[in-house]
Amino acid sequence: MKTVLTVDDEAIVRFALSEKLKERGYSVKEACNGRDAVAICTSETIDAVLLDLNMPEMGGIETLHELKKLGIDVPVIIVTAYGDIPTAVKAIKLGAYDFIEKPPQVSKLFVTLERAMEKAELEKRVKNLDTTLETSFEWMMGRSTAMKGVIAKVRQVSSSDFSVILQGETGTGKSFLANAIHNLSRRSGKEFIKVDISVIPENLVESELFGYEKGAFTGAYRNKKGYFEVAREGTLFIDELENMSPYMQTKLLSAVEDRKIFPLGGTKPVDIDVRLIFAASKDLKKSVSKKEFRKDLFYRLGEFIIDIPPLRERVEDIPLFARKFLIDAATEMNKQIKEFEDAIACLTEYHWPGNLRELKNVIRRAVLLSEDGVMKPSNVRFLLKEGEDNTENASLFPLREAVSAIEKKAIKEALHINRSNKSKAAALLQIDYKTLLTKIKDYNIH
Repeated sequence: MKTVLTVDDEAIVRFALSEKLKERGYSVKEACNGRDAVAICTSETIDAVLLDLNMPEMGGIETLHELKKLGIDVPVIIVTAYGDIPTAVKAIKLGAYDFIEKPPQVSKLFVTLERAMEKAELEKRVKNLDTTLETSFEWMMGRSTAMKGVIAKVRQVSSSDFSVILQGETGTGKSFLANAIHNLSRRSGKEFIKVDISVIPENLVESELFGYEKGAFTGAYRNKKGYFEVAREGTLFIDELENMSPYMQTKLLSAVEDRKIFPLGGTKPVDIDVRLIFAASKDLKKSVSKKEFRKDLFYRLGEFIIDIPPLRERVEDIPLFARKFLIDAATEMNKQIKEFEDAIACLTEYHWPGNLRELKNVIRRAVLLSEDGVMKPSNVRFLLKEGEDNTENASLFPLREAVSAIEKKAIKEALHINRSNKSKAAALLQIDYKTLLTKIKDYNIH
């Protein structure tokens, strides 16, 4: 049951309004002046206010000011005499929903009241959705100042049809952000197609993106749509953009400029309607300056550029992600991890060249190695040390010897951590038991 507060210094007016509201099924509160009205709105849940303008102690305008000052967000409808209409208009500018003249027409009163409450409910839902969205983004992408800036940019660009370039090292979450932009856009109900340029043979990129017609080349036995057509009205996400050949850069520029594509072997253009998002692991501006990437294409595609900082530049996010990945890994392996804070603390000292992807891998392996609900710092440190770049010292030797030296060192440390338990050492090294025994023999490890 919705509660309506009637505010008027005339008892007969309050009575008449209250009776009509009760007949309609509303719960009613009454106040004879603005001061009492503010007190009621502060202490109770009120869904709408019917407010008179001319009252002793505190009039309608003053009441609106006070409600706004206190942050009380409730729809207010002004009930006023004809001569006070200019003041009522002023009240609307201060935030009142609407005004009706005294004596109010019952039908108009209820229509206005219901619309006011519907609008307030919708605004409340949007506000709650924004809060939920913000929390969700922080949980998925981090709470650091740097990532809050990235999240703000994602929300800004999502409602537009701008083409976007996401720049960041491998493992920083570019695919997730591209998907988020799509899901927040007007195209969210349509296809989201991801294409990784680096995994497509160079001679097939054009046919994969633009499609081909039957007979275009040997083996083209039928017409095939390219990703631009498959993603029609949706979003096409092209990853590893920096790996696109100069020839395909030219073709892509033409397609984006004209909003048309020519399937391989075809003579008729195909109109395209697709949102384009690109990702690059390199700074494309530097690639442009080195003449590795077309300048005109960069400025055409980069209508909006979002740089994603590496994990080492937002250390405060590491514990958040570590706990998140810990929950996921423990659920996956059906384990209960009770002690882990000491292990998580040592993660912030590492430089994370693989970013979030590497962190997730380390946590999963640490959970696998955990015993009796304890994730040991020693296991985590070993996994981190294993991931460090040892090539500086190894480069002093021939390649085969360098690899052997690193392998021997890793096996020794794994055996030491696991108190010579070979099964556990093999699991830690992610090799099978027989392979470990063979390498122990080859390297003469005691």
